[in-house]
Amino acid sequence: MKQALKTAGALGLGAALTAALPAWAQDGALQAAGGPAAATVNKGDTAWMMTSTVLVMTMIVPGLALFYGGLVRTKNMLSVLTQILAVASFAMIIWVMYGYTMAFGDGGNAFISGFGKLFLAGVTADSTAATFTDGVVIPEYVFIAFQMTFAAITVSLVIGGLVERMKFAGLMVFAAIWLTIVYFPIAHMVWAGNGLLFNWSPAALDFAGGTVVHINAGVSALVGAIILGPRLGYKKDIMAPHSLVMTLIGTGLLWVGWFGFNAGSALEANGSAALAMLNTFVATAAGVLFWMLTERMLGHKGSLLGACSGAIAGLVAVTPAAGNSGPFGAILLGAIAAIICAFFVVSVKPKLSLDDSLDAFGIHGLGGIVGSIGTAFTMLPGLGGPGAADYALGPQLVTQIVAVLISVLWAGVGSAIAFTIAKAATGLRVSEEVEREGLDLGEHGERAYNY
Repeated sequence: MKQALKTAGALGLGAALTAALPAWAQDGALQAAGGPAAATVNKGDTAWMMTSTVLVMTMIVPGLALFYGGLVRTKNMLSVLTQILAVASFAMIIWVMYGYTMAFGDGGNAFISGFGKLFLAGVTADSTAATFTDGVVIPEYVFIAFQMTFAAITVSLVIGGLVERMKFAGLMVFAAIWLTIVYFPIAHMVWAGNGLLFNWSPAALDFAGGTVVHINAGVSALVGAIILGPRLGYKKDIMAPHSLVMTLIGTGLLWVGWFGFNAGSALEANGSAALAMLNTFVATAAGVLFWMLTERMLGHKGSLLGACSGAIAGLVAVTPAAGNSGPFGAILLGAIAAIICAFFVVSVKPKLSLDDSLDAFGIHGLGGIVGSIGTAFTMLPGLGGPGAADYALGPQLVTQIVAVLISVLWAGVGSAIAFTIAKAATGLRVSEEVEREGLDLGEHGERAYNY
């Protein structure tokens, strides 16, 4: 995910594989210890990255679609499935057209890359992307596809704050604008070699998308929920999930797909990927248990909905730390994120007029913030982290906070612009009649269930 590989010394780490972010470059040859050496496409790493890409795709359809779909009312199930399928597909087309070159193209500045690879100009089957190991590369097409799934799932996550009241046309207009002015620049700033936060000193740590994906999506969903306003009957009518069975299935698919999301971000099938895989197990498990425990501490029964929400909170929190944490640090991160997110969702949100329908901000936004800041701590060798003996917590913590603030502000302002334009173009929200009838029939002319 980076345009060029930072040295370990520049990041304050002991080895290149402990760097926070996946690396990217397209050099025909890499410098080895003994001099220039021809880059070799590693078939094992390539196979792993192709598998990881497919796993991330599984997170979107069917994973996220079923997770979100099960949480809405029956009359809106099909609309959620359609929105996620369509907006993810739209993001893939935009990524190939101009998203990739904006985020990872040649040249550019601290905020976007150049447009030299518009429509993937110059990319061929022989083009390569660097891994963390000198002389080992993967096909650039594989890297493009892997990154494409990240863009697709991030814009899909925003839907969680908008369901049951937003026009399909409005969502598509929003997606095109938001990807262009929010997602692509933030991805470049964090992961590209000349990006603003990548070149911060020390560089921001974001192994797989705490800022780029989760804070970005969560804050944007919050802005959208505010602009749209609450659903009709919010806090008056029963709006219980229509199928927690489907939500559990979606949770399981998300968890499995997240191994591609996190472990795939190592760009190689190696020890760093193995660490990210293990952390993805244990942080998620901690999230499940500590969310349910928090429910009990707040006077509620431990619920399946809480367990599923805790799993996602743990996954979100460990994303930036997946390769930047020891297993114990990952457990702590998943537990802390679950407690904070559960407290907000269960105790704080009901007191607000905010209708973040499926807790996109409450889980992804807050969980992403906890994970991004917490990554500075999980790097500590005392917690089993991969930081060097002279790892400096203070400067890294400041960088992580700066990265969070920049991501929050950029996503907040950019999404407000995108929603405002979409509102002017489409009206953004469905009519009261359609909202009461359900978006399945009103927006798409069909039902998820025909009994």
